[in-house]
Amino acid sequence: MMQANTASELSAKGSNPGAIVSVQGVSMVFQNGTVALKDANLEIAPGEFISLIGPSGCGKTTLLRLLADLIKPSAGTIRIGGKTPEEARKSRAYGYVFQAPTLMEWRTVLSNVMLPLEVMNFPPPERKARAEQMLTLVGLEKFARHYPWQLSGGMQQRVSIARALAFDPQLLFMDEPFGALDEITRENLNLELLRLWRETGKTVIFVTHSIPEAVFLSTRIVVMTPRPGKIETVIPVDLPQPRTFETRETARFFELATEVREALRKGHGYEVTE
Repeated sequence: MMQANTASELSAKGSNPGAIVSVQGVSMVFQNGTVALKDANLEIAPGEFISLIGPSGCGKTTLLRLLADLIKPSAGTIRIGGKTPEEARKSRAYGYVFQAPTLMEWRTVLSNVMLPLEVMNFPPPERKARAEQMLTLVGLEKFARHYPWQLSGGMQQRVSIARALAFDPQLLFMDEPFGALDEITRENLNLELLRLWRETGKTVIFVTHSIPEAVFLSTRIVVMTPRPGKIETVIPVDLPQPRTFETRETARFFELATEVREALRKGHGYEVTE
């Protein structure tokens, strides 16, 4: 059985020069004095699928926002591919998928996917070709001329993922993208996301409240404690690939889910999806 790493063991390892993401001693204290994150240490290798799980308010989204340079840490250092988060943002090293699709209702699906390419001044023919390629990748090529309001919630999130991948970033940051969807749609999109991950080879950092989702998707699960958010432990997931609906019925899946649940309880976090 693969062993989980405690926060102290992760800190002792220090920075890994081969890591695509390196978080060293990172804390975040907001102006009102709220300690959202405390002394976080994490190394992520290229091509991993990392899930961040913990109770509401534990700092999962804060950590993702720090990686994306949407906010600045109060202490510690972050490197994305050897760059600062600001440098990584400016070099378009990552795509970001939010909890809500955040699509422009007056633009077609194809035009929504082309939007970041327009901002980055890609030539018009390349914009269209890339957007069409990404829509094919997420299985929505037949809906290119539709508008967001004509799509289901799950389809809208697939458009958001296509848009985030359009400029070929190294990493994909995902903040509870399926949290508002029904369970059947969510499980289908979990399968689709794993397929995209395998086909593109991207490094994915995924925020979730769901233990089954984290176990099903991840190569490793980062378990966080309630505020002030700390990394309690990191649990390797050794389920074979490709994963299927049947993966969720295996004994090893239930063993890993129990391990994650126990780690959450150890950190006094109970607001999780069973």
